[in-house]
Amino acid sequence: MSSVKMSEGSVQVSSCTAPLFFRQSEPSSGKARMSVLLLHGIRFSSENWLNIGTLDTLARSGCRAVALDLPGLGRSKSAEAPTAVGELAPAGFLKDVCDQLNLSPVVVISPSLSGMYSLPFLMQHQDLIRGYIPVAPICTDKFTAEQYQSVKVPSLIVYGEQDAQLGELSLRNLSKLANHSVVMMKGAGHPCYLDDPDTWHKALTDFLNTL
Repeated sequence: MSSVKMSEGSVQVSSCTAPLFFRQSEPSSGKARMSVLLLHGIRFSSENWLNIGTLDTLARSGCRAVALDLPGLGRSKSAEAPTAVGELAPAGFLKDVCDQLNLSPVVVISPSLSGMYSLPFLMQHQDLIRGYIPVAPICTDKFTAEQYQSVKVPSLIVYGEQDAQLGELSLRNLSKLANHSVVMMKGAGHPCYLDDPDTWHKALTDFLNTL
């Protein structure tokens, strides 16, 4: 197993008044084989990905991983969100983040609240996205079947068995994506990755190995 280099930083995007905090992990030697951007839900932050070992797991599998604190949350609290919670953010928001941090083509991991950022990015910038891993995101009902079918990005839909609301709704909509597979995490709730990190990490690394 390779050793891991962890760091912290901030990125300034044009649509935010204050910088956004991020944590980064990467292999301590050699070139990373791909870049992964980790987003988060409304009650969470990049710290969760650190605590459950996802940043470490990704770097050990040869990836450069960046976990962003979204505007108004975590250590990006002073940054104003580009739009209200539950409304679709401009697709340019995540494009700007990826441009500034040199992440493209990027794999996007998008739980819950972060769907308001990741889905517009997915719909408008497929060419910048290597893989998409939605974990019961919000806003999936804001796009048509035709829009989903036009997305050719390899996608892994993840949800918890006990997530009766967002999990099932998002699965119903996201399953229209042209190139997708599904992992249902048994016994897990809405933040299924927190309930069962081992199963989450296996699903994640197995999917990344197909890209």
